[in-house]
Amino acid sequence: MPRTTHPHKDGLGASAPSPPGYFAEQALLGALLSEPHRLPDVTGIEPDAFTTAAHAAVFAAIRALPAPAPAEAPDHSAAVAALRKQPAPGPGEHAEHIAWLGKVLTAARERARGLTAAHLHALISACPTPRHEPAYTRIIQAEHARRRLHKAAQRLTHTARDTSLPHPVPSTLAEADALASVVDAIAAAFPPHSGSLPRTPLPPQEPPPDGEKAAQEERLLLATTTARPAETEQMRWLTEEDFTLPLHAGLWQCLTTLVRQRAPVDPVTVLWQAQQRGVLNGVDDPREVLGFLARPDVSAPYLGERILRRSVLATAHHAGRRIETFSDDPANSPYQLVVGSRRALAELTAIRTRWQQATSPATGPPPRTTPAARRTGPAPTTAAPAGRLTR
Repeated sequence: MPRTTHPHKDGLGASAPSPPGYFAEQALLGALLSEPHRLPDVTGIEPDAFTTAAHAAVFAAIRALPAPAPAEAPDHSAAVAALRKQPAPGPGEHAEHIAWLGKVLTAARERARGLTAAHLHALISACPTPRHEPAYTRIIQAEHARRRLHKAAQRLTHTARDTSLPHPVPSTLAEADALASVVDAIAAAFPPHSGSLPRTPLPPQEPPPDGEKAAQEERLLLATTTARPAETEQMRWLTEEDFTLPLHAGLWQCLTTLVRQRAPVDPVTVLWQAQQRGVLNGVDDPREVLGFLARPDVSAPYLGERILRRSVLATAHHAGRRIETFSDDPANSPYQLVVGSRRALAELTAIRTRWQQATSPATGPPPRTTPAARRTGPAPTTAAPAGRLTR
């Protein structure tokens, strides 16, 4: 993972406040430097679990070198003096441990050149109790899990809004799968406990980046399905939640209700149904709604898939932002992050299923056999299957 070169953040200085996880890293490394025989008890972390290059380098060096025989009371001042090539203040009964520390410093310098003997001594001094190394390890695991989750969620949000991708939905869903794998790995490492729901306030739903285009496509779909209501039977995978504007969502619900009831469908009946449901409460002039409902355009399933695609990407983006928000809150435990992340991803899973229904011939509804002469929009091109958003 990328690490900063700021003196403090590399563990080579102490000028700025540090999070508790940073001190746990210092404490663990100090425990291993003073009592290297504890290394076999440190499991579940790799060098990349540390937040600085210096800490990662020291940990990698400790793991790479055979530990010396344990001493009852290592003389840290003697070890530091020997590393500085100064006369040791006492007898050399800890020569093997001192020699091992020198090897650790030499190996660590290959990855972090700024390390000195004083830095190793500072790590040793920063460890309150070496026998508490399992607790320090667990803290490092938890903070590393938080960073991994945040990074995976960021990739999801960025991919969902990347307009340069030729096939954005498959790319976004692949990042969602990668994020889900990170969540599963964290769940396997940290057992569940009570009070698992995150208390972090959720971020608001962001509007789509192409809001005007989205609204235009939604109006075209509403007009087309009002003129050809039977086509809604092909689009059961589309729901009012996929629309970007509440008015359009309400009109879609009115239209599909009329179709299910086998009631007459035209702009006037849809408008009346909307009034009965309170959909028109924010509309100044109902004639505006009546106007765009009377202008059918292209294929309804094609427009529906475009709307659903936008909804998939918006849902993925919002799920990623929710998980980022959870991981930004240090009060959330690893298992709270798991529960909150799975809840956010569940919404994406639901709309993903509808996307597969819309774009997969094997699971979608059977094609209509309505004669082309009944269409009021433009005739389909010779490459009609490619017009569907199957990716």
